[in-house]
Amino acid sequence: MKNLIILTGMSGAGKSIALESLEDMGYFAIDNLPVPLLPKIVEMMQSTNEDMHDVALSIDLRDRMFFSQFIPAINDLISVKGIRTQIVFLDATDNKLISRYKETRRSHPLNDNVSLSEAIKNERSLLEDVKKASTIIIDTTETSAKELKEKIYDYLKYDRDEKFTINVMSFGFKHEIPQDADIMYDVRFLPNPYYIESLRPKTGLDQDVYDYVMKFKDTEIFYEKLIDIINFSLPLYVKEGKSQLNIAIGCTGGQHRSVAIAERISNDLKTKHMYKINTIHKETHRHRHES
Repeated sequence: MKNLIILTGMSGAGKSIALESLEDMGYFAIDNLPVPLLPKIVEMMQSTNEDMHDVALSIDLRDRMFFSQFIPAINDLISVKGIRTQIVFLDATDNKLISRYKETRRSHPLNDNVSLSEAIKNERSLLEDVKKASTIIIDTTETSAKELKEKIYDYLKYDRDEKFTINVMSFGFKHEIPQDADIMYDVRFLPNPYYIESLRPKTGLDQDVYDYVMKFKDTEIFYEKLIDIINFSLPLYVKEGKSQLNIAIGCTGGQHRSVAIAERISNDLKTKHMYKINTIHKETHRHRHES
């Protein structure tokens, strides 16, 4: 079953944050979609394009045809087979919306020769039928951006463990340190296979190099402590709302020690967790095998 999430509601209630959250969850996100284009989106979802399996889009007052076309368009969507359509309506009190507009100094879409409070009142009246037709209503009055993201997760029963991605990468300090690393470990203190002539031209992907790195007591002690803290912290990163974590393991050339340790981490995480695990070796393609 494919999923279509339509975000709407009061201007300033948090639609942009909600859309970003859905994008982090793996949805194909579209901001400010004109209502007449909804059938086209559905048509694309019905195709074999996997990128359009789960779609989230926001529709609001910037589309002036919104009020007359929205309800009929939604009624048509409900009858489409193979697509689960949910309408998420974001709301907040008038006072909170006024406060947010003052903080951002943005102009309200209906602020045409009327006060901000009057524009909000008019919008609330215009959206009354849309709110009644909504599947989920979220009040963001006392909700931070992080809390709104959590509510989106909870309401849509999002399985964060399955969507959370861990990239485990090996690299060489003599080349380029990965700038996107969230966690970085230096394993240059481990015995170096580079000084074993038969292992020098190989990498940590080769079994004899891997076995050499792992056979030392210091390696085992280090690894057990390392994997223990990684396993402890991963659920906390998920709870914090991160959608991706980059773990970088570095040695001198990025060929031997870092590759072996990164491989072991990846394999252990795959057996213990439901997270998506990617293993990336940045330097094993190099012709000069130095570690």
